[in-house]
This record gives sequence, structure tokens and C-alpha cells, in this order.
Amino acid sequence: MSNYTKTYHALGTEINLTVFQEGQVPALDKAYELIQYCEDVLTVNRTESEIMSINHAAGSHAVSVSEISYDLVKEAVEVSQENHGFNAAIGPLVKLWHIGFSDAEVPSDHEISHTLRLTNPRRIMLNDKEKSVFLLDEGMELDLGGIAKGYIADAIKRLWAGEGVNQGIIDLGGNVLLVGESLHSSGLWKVGVQSPFDFRSDYLGMLKIHSNSIVTSGIYERFLNKNGHSYHHIMDPKTGYPVKTDLLGVTVVSPRSIDGEIWSSLGFYNDYEGTLRLLHDDSIGLIFVYKDRTVRITDNLKNRFTLTDSSFKMK
Repeated sequence: MSNYTKTYHALGTEINLTVFQEGQVPALDKAYELIQYCEDVLTVNRTESEIMSINHAAGSHAVSVSEISYDLVKEAVEVSQENHGFNAAIGPLVKLWHIGFSDAEVPSDHEISHTLRLTNPRRIMLNDKEKSVFLLDEGMELDLGGIAKGYIADAIKRLWAGEGVNQGIIDLGGNVLLVGESLHSSGLWKVGVQSPFDFRSDYLGMLKIHSNSIVTSGIYERFLNKNGHSYHHIMDPKTGYPVKTDLLGVTVVSPRSIDGEIWSSLGFYNDYEGTLRLLHDDSIGLIFVYKDRTVRITDNLKNRFTLTDSSFKMK
């Protein structure tokens, strides 16, 4: 069976969408149209979007939004209010540091402490009936960059189900969602896990899995070098500084891509043991990669993951 792939650019990255039947090729462009719509309503990298409307109204009034925006905000806020590290209200802190952009600077302690007051997720009011969101304090900002790709990948999978696509690959640049069984006789997909020390074509190891999402978060792709120090982009909402960690990367295997986004973030804040104490779902597996080139994986992936880079060792 042949595969049919189209490459697009959106969400700040290269997107590759694949189906395996020629008659399903129109579903690729329909998926891209959905991506563009989601980006239009969810982005904080433009002056106007539904999320930016919420941010602009901070401290003033609630804003009613579409079902897509409200569902994503609600899930992000509920996870944020559990206070385990993931925080959808971290927008002001991300903007203050602006790591990954040309104007990135190390803020002063005063700037950080002032900004942290604007990142309390319990100051976000949700109204299910009105589908409205109210940021209670002026200067608060939602930033859904750590969760939106997963939400969009899951939305494409639902769209494709309605189009009769029961087998395909959704690759949103480091966020992969496998639809259906693979073409191999085992029905398992073979997926490379990126090495945090090398280019994207080099693999730490290989996963053999059924239809699942694979999401990787790492501190190695966006950082700021200043005065002999290197600052990565994953912010700690408790300190206002990049999270202190011996981790380089966290990969999550999960049925829903949005869960992969959430747990890859929680992995950085809670490390291996702390994350396992929070995790009560056997369908989610994690791979932790450390600066000393050790790798730790959850028990449910031990028969699914093969380490292929001999410079790493399993712990």
C-alpha cells in the first residue's frame, strides 16, 4: 500500500500529514484548514485571536469564545489549578523572558517577582454556560503554547474519523499522533525517539507501539546564553526562572496527544519519581533522558522501547 504525504507550514513549524489510500488525500487539506482555523483562534503570537481577546480583557470583563477555545482553556486551567507545575497562566513570565526570540533578556529579580503575581491560575474564572473566560487581574495572560498542538492533533484525528480515514500519521513537528494500526503484520508502528544531543534525524531509541501519540519536550532547542549562563525556555511558575533540572528531555506515549503535552511538562517539574506519584493511568508511558546520558522509562514501555544509541545507558 502506498502512502500519501503533504507538507505544510503552520504553528511555527513544519507539518507532515500522511494517509495510505489515494481516495483519502482530500482529508489532508481538510486537516490543514482545521489547523489554520485553530491557530487563528488559539494563538498568542498575533495581536488578534480569541485567546488574545481574553488576555486583552484581563481585569475588566469575561469574554465568551468558541467551543474549541473554551474546551482547551478549561482543560488547561483545570490542570494548572492542580499546581504540579503546568500553568496556562504563565504568559506574562514567558513574555518577560522571551527566550527563543532576538530580544530575549535575563529579567531582574524585581521584574520576576512582580510578574509572578500575574500567573496565579486560580485567578481565572470559567463559565460553562456562557463559554466565557475571565482573567481577574489586569496584566494576566493565557499562553496555551504548551498544550495547543496536542489539542489540534486530537481534533484532526476526530475530523479524519468523520472522513473515513482509519489509518494515518499526524506529525505537527515533534508531536506525532498515529491513527489506526500500521501496515506491518504486527499492526505496530515503529517510531524513533529523538536524541537530545543530536539533530532531528538521530535517534535515542525506537518505540514499537499501537495507535498512540508521541510527544517530546526538551530544554535543548530554545535557550538564552547570557553572562556565561545558559537559560532554557521551560519556566518554573514557582520561582519565575527556568526550571532547575538534570533532565534534557521527556517523551510521553499516550492515547490522546493533549495528555502527552501535559505530562511532558509535568515530567520536567516533578522528575521521574514525582511524576510517577502523580500518574494513575496505565495507558500513559514516559521516557526521561538526563544530562548524564542515563535514560529512565516507565514499566509499561519496557517491552516497547529499544535503546539504539550506545552512548546512553538505561537506569
